[in-house]
Amino acid sequence: MSKFGPKFGPKNNAAFCRDCLSDFDVGTSDNRCPTCGSPRIVDHPELRDLTLAHIDCDAFYASVEKRDNPDLLSQPLIIGGGQRGVVATCCYIARASGIHSAMPMFQAKKLCPEAVILPPDMKKYSQASQQIRAIFDQMSPSIEPLSIDEAFIDLSGTEKLHGTYAAKTIARAVLKIEQDVGITVSVGLSYNKFLAKLSSDFDKPRGFSLIGRAEATTLLAPLPISKIWGVGKVLNKKMNQAGIRQIGQLQALDKHQLIRKYGIMGERLYHFSRGQDSRHVNSQTRLKSISNETTFSKDLSDYDQLKALLWPLCEKVSLRLKDKIKAGTVITLKLKTASFRQISRSTTLESPTQMAEMLFDVGNHLLKPECGGLSYRLIGIGVSGLCGIEQADQPDLIDTGRSKKIKTERLLDSIRQKYGNEVIKKGRNL
Repeated sequence: MSKFGPKFGPKNNAAFCRDCLSDFDVGTSDNRCPTCGSPRIVDHPELRDLTLAHIDCDAFYASVEKRDNPDLLSQPLIIGGGQRGVVATCCYIARASGIHSAMPMFQAKKLCPEAVILPPDMKKYSQASQQIRAIFDQMSPSIEPLSIDEAFIDLSGTEKLHGTYAAKTIARAVLKIEQDVGITVSVGLSYNKFLAKLSSDFDKPRGFSLIGRAEATTLLAPLPISKIWGVGKVLNKKMNQAGIRQIGQLQALDKHQLIRKYGIMGERLYHFSRGQDSRHVNSQTRLKSISNETTFSKDLSDYDQLKALLWPLCEKVSLRLKDKIKAGTVITLKLKTASFRQISRSTTLESPTQMAEMLFDVGNHLLKPECGGLSYRLIGIGVSGLCGIEQADQPDLIDTGRSKKIKTERLLDSIRQKYGNEVIKKGRNL
């Protein structure tokens, strides 16, 4: 149910209980499940017709950490980097102090000095994400991951498979996630992607919100334009200056007016403001790039120091490429100056690579010219132009040094695969 609409609809609404999954009519209950007494009821005039869901884990990294350490349950928890880093995520207790994702860590510490701060454990979060994805796969083949902790799922046509309507199939999966993975998620259910994603934010954490066709335009009208997918700070400010603050104001404008004023985005504003979104759930979404970066505890300008920090990033990116059975042709070095100006330098290879040594050689080549006096607070390396590994890292009859590096790295990989990633390291790790 949307918190923007009435808590309970007409008395003949179909409803079900999120805890015991019993079906009943709203008119037969006193705002509680007649079977188990739970107040966690889902009812809506279009309950059995809505099939497109957005499922989002609640404060994912923090929830996994609290699952594994019950002593953290009642404490404000921040997951993020050191003094110079940013907040990756935080629990809802910490959010009550005004902390949010991407906030500088020093600011978060000022707002909530009593917070427990932990570095991200991506391996653990990835394992939890894979468990959740396995549960999603049992619901529908039409899944579009947006990140490690959220995805769109289209359940249209799955009623016979599951013996029930989409909303209850999702509720059953949510209970399984809570039981098997040990974290909670929030659900938005609607008839298109824009409204499904919008509604999943309505009632966090552990929410289950629906937006139907009949109510969409009325529900959207009083919301700020920033709720429209794609309206960022710059566009929001521009539209506010033009006197447009609420989605209802967009509903009153002509499509051609909006296109003339805001270009391609104007067409999106027109349709989204009316609850229209023709995009399909794309289960074939391709991985476009793999990257890794680190923020320093203090600004660095020395080339040798920056070079030393580049190598472990190359190793991490290489490991991810090998894990995904991918290689890439475009290598990008990312630097952020002490004044937060971002510098990107890229080069395109003649043939794809997934090798850490190749990433390091190219990254180092891109890094050296940038070390002319500027101080940096961040360095990163990324690979795009991803493809399969069939033509990757082939022996080079001319550049025998390159071939030797590739052969050595493959030998190290085989040892690590057998005995673990930490069993052997290159000298430059020391």
